[in-house]
Amino acid sequence: MTDLTLALDIGGTKIAAALVDPSGALVHRATLPTPRTDAEAVWSVCAQLIASAVAAGRGEVSRVGIGSAGPIDLPAGTVSPINLTVWQRFPIVSRVATLTGLPVRLGGDGLCMAMGERWCGAGRDARFLLGMVVSTGVGGGLVLDGAPYDGRTGNAGHVGHVVVDPGGALCSCGGHGCVETVAAGPRMVQWARSQGWTAPPDADAKELASAAVAGDAVARQAYERGARAVAAMIASVGAVCDLDLVVIGGGVARAGALLFDPLRAALADYAGLSFLRDLRVLPAQLGGDAGLVGAAALAIAG
Repeated sequence: MTDLTLALDIGGTKIAAALVDPSGALVHRATLPTPRTDAEAVWSVCAQLIASAVAAGRGEVSRVGIGSAGPIDLPAGTVSPINLTVWQRFPIVSRVATLTGLPVRLGGDGLCMAMGERWCGAGRDARFLLGMVVSTGVGGGLVLDGAPYDGRTGNAGHVGHVVVDPGGALCSCGGHGCVETVAAGPRMVQWARSQGWTAPPDADAKELASAAVAGDAVARQAYERGARAVAAMIASVGAVCDLDLVVIGGGVARAGALLFDPLRAALADYAGLSFLRDLRVLPAQLGGDAGLVGAAALAIAG
């Protein structure tokens, strides 16, 4: 009998469910768009995906792991995603436990990404790991001494809101100068436009990367500016947590050397402490499956 874990990955755009086997492989996967009408409509999609996965598991599902956009409230078992305003303080843990009759483990999406990459991706067996996503926003999660680190409320690892420019732009969190205001895809595009980059109104970080590769100086500067901000944040978090590895995924990170080359160069400038000299930065390997694999890993870890 196979011991399967049901994994749920809840985001503002889509909700995914999977069955994950003991090796970390996805043996069932389904995705539906996230409704934005009301809280029960979102839950209805979750319930539909869960029921389908449980049926596919044929009695072999033994636990559930949930990764959700945050903030989350781990003690209360609720989620309040910033990018899903109809779902505030939603009791996801109790709802899923009642529906399935199984033990449920909740984690932030950044922590799940980190756990997924540590189990089956670029961070295999790293003891002190920061997993990051640089995309529409900047998120992250921490694995410290080999174990997932949730923090007091479940929101540890929100590295997108490390301040890298105290006099900087207003962030969606209400603060100023967070790394997200410099390195998130839409913010890089916004800065490039302010510096004279001309592109279609719907151009995003992918188009910005293409322009940079083609030799556009402003587009390249936008990526270098974002990379330096991420490097400053990594140096700070690395010093606090004594990290040995940072794994970065997300749409902006898919630009490859365009992001990673200036990031590593800047990190050499910022990470001056002797114990940070061996800190490695690698691209993520699992893509969109990292959150599902990591939610399962989190549930297995207990």
